[in-house]
Amino acid sequence: MLARLISVLKKQEGQGLVEYALIIVLISVVAMVAMGLLGTEISTVFTTITDKLK
Repeated sequence: MLARLISVLKKQEGQGLVEYALIIVLISVVAMVAMGLLGTEISTVFTTITDKLK
């Protein structure tokens, strides 16, 4: 299994696959950070709306 993975990574197609995987990881990290930062803001907005409806 490991030998096959190494073989794929050495090929040109494997290089493209690794590049796409890195891009997906980068986008995922950015999305998680954004959700973490915006999560408190969204919670505050919903709390404000709930308080005004009471």
